[in-house]
Amino acid sequence: MPLTAVSLDSSVHCFTGLPSRPGFYRSFGVRPSISPKPSRFFLCCKKVEVSEPKHFASSFNFSNEGAAVSKFRSANAKDIDVATLGNLCVDIVLNVPNLPPEDDDERKAYMERLSSSPPDKRYWEAGGNCNMAIAAARLGLRCATIGHVGNEIYGQFLLDVLHDEGISTVGMSNVSHVASSKTFYETLLCWVLVDPLQRHGFCSRADFSKEPAFSWINELSGEIKTTIRRSKVLFCNGYGFDELTPNFIISIVKYALEVGTSIFFDPGPRGKSLSVGTPDEISALGHFLRMSDALLLTSDEAESLTGIKDPILAGKELLKKGVRTKWVIVKMGPRGSILITKTGIACAPAFKVNVVDTVGCGDSFVAAIAYGYIHNLPTLDTLTIANAVGAATAMGCGAGRSVATLEKVLELMMKANINEDNDFWNELFSENLDSQEITIMSKSDVNGDNRPVNYVVLHKMLSRLLPMLEHAQYERKLTS
Repeated sequence: MPLTAVSLDSSVHCFTGLPSRPGFYRSFGVRPSISPKPSRFFLCCKKVEVSEPKHFASSFNFSNEGAAVSKFRSANAKDIDVATLGNLCVDIVLNVPNLPPEDDDERKAYMERLSSSPPDKRYWEAGGNCNMAIAAARLGLRCATIGHVGNEIYGQFLLDVLHDEGISTVGMSNVSHVASSKTFYETLLCWVLVDPLQRHGFCSRADFSKEPAFSWINELSGEIKTTIRRSKVLFCNGYGFDELTPNFIISIVKYALEVGTSIFFDPGPRGKSLSVGTPDEISALGHFLRMSDALLLTSDEAESLTGIKDPILAGKELLKKGVRTKWVIVKMGPRGSILITKTGIACAPAFKVNVVDTVGCGDSFVAAIAYGYIHNLPTLDTLTIANAVGAATAMGCGAGRSVATLEKVLELMMKANINEDNDFWNELFSENLDSQEITIMSKSDVNGDNRPVNYVVLHKMLSRLLPMLEHAQYERKLTS
């Protein structure tokens, strides 16, 4: 791809120019899910090769899954920076002669044939919330994942990847509670399929059920409570509703609030369907929007939830309706990102990079937002780091273990090559001049402007950010 500003959307439509609308997948020969859940669309690399895990466990005892968290010091201390909730899956990227057929039964049979024997491990990668956890760990944050994986080769693969990244894992089930069919207990696989015309399709067993994939999980165990109690941030996203019931998810969120853990929520494409879903889904979405400390959305997602096209006004509306909401982050695709608080608005143009693959950019972006939140950084500093981490991930191929390393982030930030679309920002500001103070990152000093816009020079910001990130890099090397 040519040099371009990186998109930080949770989907990749901004890069591909492909619209997100009903019937889109059918036009590409891929039938949408039979449930109201939106399917994910992937831009992926051909012939991806990744290293095999260093050591597999022969089995995994789910009654002891929480034991991995014991490496943290005290059950009463907030000594875990970020915990993720659910959405642990294995992405399998395959080149196929034909995309799945449209007929539901034929599609299901197609997927079952794919699943009948494991494909070569070269095509496996950690997916879902593993991306966010890995990106956060590489920034030096102490991370734990809360979720379900099966006691089979895919589950062992995920656990090995997370272990190698220094991420603790906490299971969500006990063998005695498992449904009679072993399929319901297996690790969720996301098949990313690419045909000879480079058209993409997504296939998962979650597509063929109106119920969440792990709807039988309904117990908030002691290990989960301990992990949440010790975490500064609990990250949840809309895809969690594909796995867990709304009532169970909200029971976890309520417990997190009781023990003083901040909630980060990214509804993603599922936000729109949740807003018109079952009564439980609508209630759960409303609870997240009111009670989250930080909301992360694309501009399209913010508009779909508020009915307001202007991203700053949409963010202010979400803030006004929130009970605990401190930050609303709107991802503006290749233009950058905006962070809205009750006292100010920060805007950061995107970094320019040679885009290889956009999968995992949004997850990496969230990890860096959590980094800034936990370290109490200025909002513009936080956005700048997040834009850099997302952009550095786009320079690699695939997500999971291919998300940005801190070395790549530092290298990109030192180049200081940002996409200053002044016409776009000036138009946006002109409609919000009666708002609180607006701060934007700029390549150079801007003088002689009487508007209430504060321009912060990128190089000055980097002079304080780079030493901090270099120190985090040094500490990570010491502990690895």
